[in-house]
Amino acid sequence: MKIIDLSKTIQYNAGDPFFMKVKIKHKAHRKARWLIRYLGLPFRLFPKNFVGWADDTIKNMGVHSTTHIDAPWHYSPTCEGKSSKTIDEIPLDWCFGEGIVIDMKHKKDFDAITRRDVQDFLEKEKLELKPNMIVLIKTGRDQHMGTKAFFEKGTGMSAEATEWIIDHGIKVMGIDAWGWDLPLPYLIKKAKETNNAELFWEAHLVGRDKEYCHMEQLTNLDALPYSGFKVAVFPLKIKGASAAPARVVAMI
Repeated sequence: MKIIDLSKTIQYNAGDPFFMKVKIKHKAHRKARWLIRYLGLPFRLFPKNFVGWADDTIKNMGVHSTTHIDAPWHYSPTCEGKSSKTIDEIPLDWCFGEGIVIDMKHKKDFDAITRRDVQDFLEKEKLELKPNMIVLIKTGRDQHMGTKAFFEKGTGMSAEATEWIIDHGIKVMGIDAWGWDLPLPYLIKKAKETNNAELFWEAHLVGRDKEYCHMEQLTNLDALPYSGFKVAVFPLKIKGASAAPARVVAMI
């Protein structure tokens, strides 16, 4: 079995938007010596050649700052007439299953992925969606990770495409772009230009009526075949959260 990592490395990236800049403080081994001493162990009783333990602190990392999975609670407080699930309420059965890649690398920046786009790809490759599959949308925009372009450019899913996938019994899907919809700055700009209150976040907001989760900021989807693999996407179990970082891997 071959395991392929589909997760972004958690690190500081100067090109990330200000509200997503991750800061990691690395503590040298020697600093732990003083903590241990403070806790009561005399230096003379330290193990021979023990220099202390390394430690690290993650600062300013929101649950959406890196490769993560969004819970229904992220989209709306209610879904299908009930309280939306938070990330710790997501059934783990949703988070492991047969994977499928839908290749949309041909889509231009700011051109939304439509239902017809998805259907045409599946027909061309003789593939079909099955209930409980994990659907991965490949756009190739992970090449911009760590740069300003990752946040500002790219394609994204339309509401109709998202809904069509959900209607095939899919609970979890993901994309290798910064977000599931078209880029946030572009959506804000177009909504203001057109005075259209229905334009912003249309794909996310499908989750108000149909229960599903999506992953954002995946990477390395080029390493996968279109089918014939499993995907695991287990989120951190954060009480009441709208999303959580996840180590997403594919198994061939």
